[in-house]
Amino acid sequence: MTSPLQLPKLSVPSPSPSRLPPPPLLSKSKNDSPTIVVTTTTTTSPPLRMPISLQPANTKSKRDSKSNKLFRRLRSVFRSFPIIVPSCKIPMVTGNPEVYIHGGTRITGTLFGHRKARVNLAFQENPNCQPFLLLELAIPTGKLFQDMGTGLNRIALECEKPSSNEKIRIVDEPIWTLFCNGKKMGYGVKREATDDDLNVMQLLHAVSVAVGVLPNEMADPHDGELSYMRTHFERVVGSKDSETYYMMMPDGISNGPELSVFFVRV
Repeated sequence: MTSPLQLPKLSVPSPSPSRLPPPPLLSKSKNDSPTIVVTTTTTTSPPLRMPISLQPANTKSKRDSKSNKLFRRLRSVFRSFPIIVPSCKIPMVTGNPEVYIHGGTRITGTLFGHRKARVNLAFQENPNCQPFLLLELAIPTGKLFQDMGTGLNRIALECEKPSSNEKIRIVDEPIWTLFCNGKKMGYGVKREATDDDLNVMQLLHAVSVAVGVLPNEMADPHDGELSYMRTHFERVVGSKDSETYYMMMPDGISNGPELSVFFVRV
């Protein structure tokens, strides 16, 4: 007689203690009845992000345009003439709306940064382009904005001339010694625009002249809110070893903040 078929015993592994969910916390009230305490975790909202639609920066300087070359030649010729003061003042209007009293071109400049962190200075050909020059200056953003409210401010960035015969534009130098109103403040560093920088430029692409604070989602818990100041600058190329950026005040405003930025190779 054959023995009955015996099936092998299947062993079901018990769940590992490390994989078990933690039991709810129990606390006893005055009547000794246990109550369940549910713990929750708070999450911070992600920073505000915008799709980047800025056009790439044009690395070729406007100084190379034929109209600006002709303008500089005529200016050098007229400088050799004696100065004649007319008896009446006649307003002069140039044919190019982007050529101004210093003989430069108009660009967009933006100062931005968290109040307790270092300020950033970005220059764009227009608000719809990526910055062609982005600097990080060793000055707190809040302090610079406070000083600009008191009057004229001058920022000088100096570096040494290249020892070799390499043709390097002055705005392509990687680091400068920084002076603010004649006082040495540290260094200014040129850097590439990060995703956060482009996000700020994208948020301000429809702004031409303004001062304000960006949304709270972009604030930093340690360095404070993200402030900005945007206006037009006049870019003047003196030589291969000097460039100057003058802040241009909007029409009708005569007592606003003033800022001049000088790049010099010595």
